[in-house]
Amino acid sequence: MTENFWGYRETAGRLGGSDLTGYKVEASDGSIGKVDKHSDEVGSSYIVVDTGPWIFGKEVLLPAGTISRIDANDEKVYVDRTKEQIKNAPEFDKDKHLGDADYHRQVGGYYDGPHRL
Repeated sequence: MTENFWGYRETAGRLGGSDLTGYKVEASDGSIGKVDKHSDEVGSSYIVVDTGPWIFGKEVLLPAGTISRIDANDEKVYVDRTKEQIKNAPEFDKDKHLGDADYHRQVGGYYDGPHRL
């Protein structure tokens, strides 16, 4: 199931080719930051969220499968995870982890595993 977790849900409202950079990101219990980068690559779609001061300026990678809804009018991405779940996810370093298959599996296992809502 982890492989499918790297694709956008049909119900999320993702419009292919639209740029999500700068969209605000809302966890199930509040704002977590803004989209810094995103990928629409088949089987490897994700967003990278700049959390700003929320977790000391770190970035987090969220598989597209965590996205429950995209509101293009309000420029918001809603994810179905709590702030705590996102904060406890495997640490992300864009210089090391983008394109790293092992990291990809680790993150997919975390979000699609027992922490899932």
